[in-house]
Amino acid sequence: MREQDYIVNQRSEVGRSEVSRVLRNTYGLLALTLAFSGVMAFVSQQMHVRYPNVFVVLIGFYGLFFLTNKLRDSVWGILSTFALTGFMGFILGPILNRYLGMQGGAEVVSAAFAMTALVFCGLSAYVLISRKDMSFLAGFITAGFFVLLGATLAGMFFQISGLQLAISAGFVLFSSVCILFQTSAIIHGGERNYIMATVSLYVSIYNLFLSLLQLFGIMGRDD
Repeated sequence: MREQDYIVNQRSEVGRSEVSRVLRNTYGLLALTLAFSGVMAFVSQQMHVRYPNVFVVLIGFYGLFFLTNKLRDSVWGILSTFALTGFMGFILGPILNRYLGMQGGAEVVSAAFAMTALVFCGLSAYVLISRKDMSFLAGFITAGFFVLLGATLAGMFFQISGLQLAISAGFVLFSSVCILFQTSAIIHGGERNYIMATVSLYVSIYNLFLSLLQLFGIMGRDD
């Protein structure tokens, strides 16, 4: 009995050690990629780069995403992660320039940035402290993705009053749920690859920031 208890405790220690390692590597790499993304956004801002064609954005993002997934277990996966986040930062520059050109645009960008940081830190801290298993959110994420996809497509073809505001608010909620789910997956063993964990959290933070930016921008115009 004592030997069995020893084996169970040893496995538990190994599990906690593995979780700590993944968390440490994930947040370390996430901090570096966010900083690199910010630098690339600043560069494209200063160069006054125009926002690329939507097909260029989709091909660039999904191409680099699938490349990162393929290289996830090698050091090349880290380089691919920086390529992906750098690309996303670069196309963020033109968006920021558009908002900064608006009246009160600097306040809108600052508010979106501060709110993004607050939401991410708050949600992450909640999961890390409570240790709650958020795997039950998987169904909501799947359903939410298709609902938002449908709403986005509808917004492209129909001019529906208030739809853009609803889509932005929906993406804020969706991104927040994804942060809860991904952080929980790291803690409870659902995610053991820190590269993919970093990419998932980065995409959620990126979408959260863009959604808040659009939400505050719309509210500012209404004023």
